[in-house]
Amino acid sequence: MAKKSMVNREIKRTKLVKRHAAKRAELKAIVASPTVSYDEKIAAATKLQKLPRDSSASRQRTRCALSGRPRGVYRKFGLGRNKLREATMRGDVPGLRKASW
Repeated sequence: MAKKSMVNREIKRTKLVKRHAAKRAELKAIVASPTVSYDEKIAAATKLQKLPRDSSASRQRTRCALSGRPRGVYRKFGLGRNKLREATMRGDVPGLRKASW
């Protein structure tokens, strides 16, 4: 089980990303636009830098929904490798079973 503080920090980041997503997208569009003047691009980049760091989606970490483990997480299931294996053995994951040959 991951530390509660780390899991809570990740939840906080998720909320920040949702809150600032529209503003970030708007500013990024201005910076990337070829028709906007240089001064406006600099102003947009400055505003973008003043937003909270954790509001960037790239700072989020995928974590297991059950244990909070940050590594070995399968996107498709949202579970870490250990919990996914346990769920598979119990038969909780439809269409997935342990390989045997």
